[in-house]
Amino acid sequence: MVLLLQKIDKLYSKLENYHHHNHNHQSQALSSSLEAFQTLVSSSLNRLFSSSKSAESEVPSCPWIQQCFELIPIINNGFAKLVVAIDYPMTKWEADSVEEYLQFTLKLLELCNSITCSLSHIGKERMSLSHGLSLVESSSPSLAVERLRQIQVQPKSLSKDFRFEGNEEHGKERFSITKRSVFHQALVVMEGMVFWLCGILMTGIVGDSKPYLEMRKSGGRLVSSLISGLDLSVGEVIVENKGMLKEVIEINDSVAALVSAVGIGQKSKTEADELQRRLEVFERLVEDLGKEVDCVFNNVLAGRNQLLNGFQHQKQ
Repeated sequence: MVLLLQKIDKLYSKLENYHHHNHNHQSQALSSSLEAFQTLVSSSLNRLFSSSKSAESEVPSCPWIQQCFELIPIINNGFAKLVVAIDYPMTKWEADSVEEYLQFTLKLLELCNSITCSLSHIGKERMSLSHGLSLVESSSPSLAVERLRQIQVQPKSLSKDFRFEGNEEHGKERFSITKRSVFHQALVVMEGMVFWLCGILMTGIVGDSKPYLEMRKSGGRLVSSLISGLDLSVGEVIVENKGMLKEVIEINDSVAALVSAVGIGQKSKTEADELQRRLEVFERLVEDLGKEVDCVFNNVLAGRNQLLNGFQHQKQ
């Protein structure tokens, strides 16, 4: 009987050691996956900002804010790979994971819609300028001066319903490392970074630093650790220039030069040609940016639908 108890005790001891070793190995694997995702985010940001002078001293340009926005699919794909790496597919998500992901994607869809509306406003302003320019070319200088107005941006704040919350809660994450906790930590990073990048884009197209500052304020402590230096340099440039895009400033300067030339009766072909060139370039840039925003919107919507359709199938 004593020997039997000793054997059972040894067996339990081996099982406990096995489970302990297995738990440590799983925790290390989960931590490594989260660290790899955070490294992807920070390295992508560093590559963008190290290759761009706009983050340091120059006025932000349309191509630069598009490059910022193009990081969003990279971050989203990195998050999807993390979910696969930790073996935590949508079908295994718990209720709070599902709710948080749906809230994040809904806010991102709303932001994309807001950006699209602002791009539409800029398009109307550009068309109005093009019409005024055609009047100059058709020898109607007095009427042209009335129509040649500088691009007026459309300042806006975020909706009161749009607030990125949760970083304070997740900053106090439980000590145990689980698939669920890694998922939440990664989602917090993705949310903060995506909305920070959207803030840069929104500020550029509405010509107001308020969207960026509001997005940045809601980013939280975890995100701050990833972008502290970048945020400082970008924020200084944005606030100094009030968020105005380089192309808009240049177009408005060309409008002022053309109106001045027409007003004093000078030949204005040079000024008119320069304004026409800038408008054509700006049209292409805004069109490319709009396509990128549409692409992000469609991909995010597809991900939401995949999750929701999966739940419908489970209920059936």
